[in-house]
Amino acid sequence: MPRPSALPPERIEAALAALPGWSCIGGKLHRELRFPDFRRAFAFMAEAALHAEKLDHHPEWSNVYGRVVVDLVTHDAGGITELDLELAQRMSAIADR
Repeated sequence: MPRPSALPPERIEAALAALPGWSCIGGKLHRELRFPDFRRAFAFMAEAALHAEKLDHHPEWSNVYGRVVVDLVTHDAGGITELDLELAQRMSAIADR
């Protein structure tokens, strides 16, 4: 299956309007999430990891206690693609429950 190509800036801006909490920083989709404790932050990451694996698209992320920082970009496309938008939507759905 061919990998997607980088999206034009206007498509990214339009998508961000439907992705509360996400922004574009340094050419990557970016979101910082806060959870009440480490267990909930890690549970979010574990569930999000299953979605990332299904999409064969893996985030750049870090976790400190209840904070998870996520950056999404498709390196082989040289920018943000539909894969990044899809993973951002899925991660938002998990976090917003």
